[in-house]
Amino acid sequence: MTRTHHPPPTPPPGISRRHVLRTAGGLGAAAALTPALSACGSAAPAELLTSGRADLAFWTHDDAYVDFFREAAAHATGSPFTWHLRPTRAGAADLVTKTIAQAIAGRGTPDVAGFEIGAFTRLLRGDIAAELLEDLTGHLDPDIRADLLTVRTEPFSKDGALYALDSDAPLVVYYYREPEFARYHLPTDLGSWDELADAGTRLADRHGVAVAAVPTGSDLPQVLQSFEMLLLQRGGRLFDADGTLTLDTPEAEDTLRFLADGVQRGYLTTVSDYYGPSMQAALKTGKVIGQWMASWYKVYGLIANVPEQSGQWRIRPLPVFPGGGGRTSFAGGTGFAALRGKRNTLAGVELVKAAYLDPAEQVRRYTVLGYLPSRRSVFNDAGLTRIEDAYCGGQRMFEVYRDIIDEAPVLHLSADRTILETVLSGYLLRAYQGRTSPREALKNAEEDFRGQTRNRGGS
Repeated sequence: MTRTHHPPPTPPPGISRRHVLRTAGGLGAAAALTPALSACGSAAPAELLTSGRADLAFWTHDDAYVDFFREAAAHATGSPFTWHLRPTRAGAADLVTKTIAQAIAGRGTPDVAGFEIGAFTRLLRGDIAAELLEDLTGHLDPDIRADLLTVRTEPFSKDGALYALDSDAPLVVYYYREPEFARYHLPTDLGSWDELADAGTRLADRHGVAVAAVPTGSDLPQVLQSFEMLLLQRGGRLFDADGTLTLDTPEAEDTLRFLADGVQRGYLTTVSDYYGPSMQAALKTGKVIGQWMASWYKVYGLIANVPEQSGQWRIRPLPVFPGGGGRTSFAGGTGFAALRGKRNTLAGVELVKAAYLDPAEQVRRYTVLGYLPSRRSVFNDAGLTRIEDAYCGGQRMFEVYRDIIDEAPVLHLSADRTILETVLSGYLLRAYQGRTSPREALKNAEEDFRGQTRNRGGS
């Protein structure tokens, strides 16, 4: 029996608590960075290191990545480089702010940096990504490029350029506490959200227990993410491939109606956030016995909050929406990039490739960190399907992931996502409270968003 090992919990992907650039001047400050970076980029490039020892400034928001990349560097074969990492850790939002600030200053930028997907949106403003980051497209073998999951390269791409390789393919599944489902005679294989809602309403009426929770606290990225996970599953999007808002749609209305009905009927409960005391209390007391969430939630949400429930939890594909969509979604991710125009640019690119493209390293990333492969072919690895997870009662979790990977939706990002977080989150909460209809909430949110981006020069 092979069991997964995980590092101590660290802040989860997809959670960005501060947006430093926004508070320092918002969109205007971000837009002003582009000419400053262009001026820096016009300077003579450093003499490129093409082989030998490379001392890399390596920036990340999670120390587990440092350990992983060091191991990958030690395992790499056939590279003209040997790598020595000089790590710096900062919060996800701070890391982006510091990278941009150092680029404007013309010194002190990282050679390799891991950008959490929510913070990466700030690099999509104007030409910031193109000025800061090396386009990886020409560095990738065409066969490998074709094997990379488009659903994981799209968020870190702009105008045909790929600027980072994702550390994960964080599929959203439904976690459920099996003994509690059995105790309440609640089927674990209900096929649709409507069926789970009906069964969950009876459960809430009789026992005060919910089949999932939605966050309603001050962490607006979480409020938005909870909605977006199901919106993507339903077949909708917050933004299209051009970064244009696509919110006022039947898919979004179906999703919000399910969430609002759930809160009002009791099959969904509200918590401040997915990781703090209110969720911990709900899990410990059995008031919440299920949750839709990404593959990393087992470590960051369940093990961190209820380690004593080891062996009781399982995962399954998401119940489907009757109106359409698939059985999974995405949430989170971190893209690792090499900074352009530096002495260590090529060495940084080769390190990211060695760590994130080698199939053996993709397998090791899952067994060590629990992060899913970003190459489609690795989902066919027989060894991964045999791994039994102790916390989930010996379940072969990778079998579930392999079954649903081809249904994963593409996530498009926008530089204006932080504005949407502020605007839409308030309307979501009003819909949950029954103070507005889902249709009106979405319509008003879209109008407010367009007004703010137009007035503040957003794209």
